[in-house]
Amino acid sequence: MKIALVGATGFVGTAVLNEALNRGHKVTAIARNTAKITVSNPNLTLTEADAYNGEQLSMAIAGTDAVVSTFNSGEDFIKGSESIQQATKKAGIKRFLIVGGAGSLEVKPGIQLVDTPEFPAEWKKGASAARDYLDILKKEAELDWTFVSPAIILHPGQRTGKFRLGTDQPVFDANGKSGISVEDMAVAIIDELEKNQFIKKRFTLGY
Repeated sequence: MKIALVGATGFVGTAVLNEALNRGHKVTAIARNTAKITVSNPNLTLTEADAYNGEQLSMAIAGTDAVVSTFNSGEDFIKGSESIQQATKKAGIKRFLIVGGAGSLEVKPGIQLVDTPEFPAEWKKGASAARDYLDILKKEAELDWTFVSPAIILHPGQRTGKFRLGTDQPVFDANGKSGISVEDMAVAIIDELEKNQFIKKRFTLGY
C-alpha cells in the first residue's frame, strides 16, 4: 500500500512511519522539515509540505492509496485538519485516517473527557478543537474516513501488538487505567488501513 503520512516527524507520526515501513508499505513522509527523519528505507519518500497549504499538500499526497494525518498543533487542529481533508479529496484519494485526541471519549453517559474537572487546563483548547473536528468529520460523505482516539494516557513504550479496541468510550484495563504505548497505537493505525474495520467511524484502544 502507498501511504501518505502527514506530520511524519511528530511523536505519533514517527511511530506510524516505522510501523508502516516495517510492514513493507511504501510511505511518502510529509513534514515541513523532513531533515528530522533519519530513517533510511527504499520504500520511503521524503516530501516537504505545509499542512495549511492545500495546493502544495494535494500535490504531495497525489498517487497514494491512503492519507494518514498525525498533524497536531493544538488550537489550530481544525484549520490544519480541514486543510488536509480537502487536499485528500482534491488529490482523488478516498481513504483518510486522522489521529485526534482522547478528549472526545465519553467517560460517563453524556460526559466527554475534555469536559471533566480533572482534564488538564493547558490541554483543553487543543482537545476541544479535536472534539469539534470529529463532529465536522462525521458530516464528510465523500471520504472513507476513520478518526483514531488514543487511550487517555499515550506514552512511549514497547510494541506488544496486544491491546483492545473500543469506539466512543475509553478502554480501561483491570486496574481502571486507560493507557497505550505510541508504538502499539501505530500498530492499530496500520491494522486499520489494512483491515478497514472502522470506515466513517471513530475508534480507540487501550490495554
